[in-house]
Amino acid sequence: MMTIRPADERGHADHGWLDSRHTFSFAGYHDPRHMGFRGLRVINEDRVQPGQGFGTHPHRDMEIISYVLDGGLEHKDSMGTGSVIRPGDVQRMSAGTGVTHSEFNHSRAEVVHFLQIWLLPDRRGVTPSYEQKTFSDAEKQGRLRLVASPGGANGSVSIHADARLYAGRFAGGEQATLELSPGRHAWVQVARGAALVNGQALAAGDGAALSDEARVVVEGVADAELLVFDLA
Repeated sequence: MMTIRPADERGHADHGWLDSRHTFSFAGYHDPRHMGFRGLRVINEDRVQPGQGFGTHPHRDMEIISYVLDGGLEHKDSMGTGSVIRPGDVQRMSAGTGVTHSEFNHSRAEVVHFLQIWLLPDRRGVTPSYEQKTFSDAEKQGRLRLVASPGGANGSVSIHADARLYAGRFAGGEQATLELSPGRHAWVQVARGAALVNGQALAAGDGAALSDEARVVVEGVADAELLVFDLA
């Protein structure tokens, strides 16, 4: 069974400096029908104006992933980490017992466009940590590249969650399949372009929840970039 979450039905917050689309309930947007999916709690599509950003704020007991589509996202945290996250990078921060951080648009001229993702951890109270890796377009072209997983399999970033995150880019007609083990579920988020997911058409910003499916079949329609979550 596949249930589509249309892009134009997401929550929306426009703060001037920030334009944010919420796939699931977040901050001032609350919809009891959309509180997350399995261990996936947040997918926010954020666009932050030049030189603006999120001031220092706390998190705990959450696995937080940033996936930048355009521009550069500047990150600083209480662990002493400072970095700029750019397209192709996957950043993971395990909040664990508690961490504070800030995120700002690194550019004074261009908007930064990124996906902010929260996954529920498989255990509470882990030591906070940070990891960032780069995955080239070539690694993701026409295939689903594992970019986050427990234990950091196949060079992915390591997460404290029973989930695996894949990223892929698909030109028209390019196809990839992700087999799902019995009892597993999947979420597909189209970051840009258009794709077919198990034969159903999805456009940029659309998401889809899959349960009781043996596999996820992705086919590019128009220069698609998407994320696929394999969830408990």
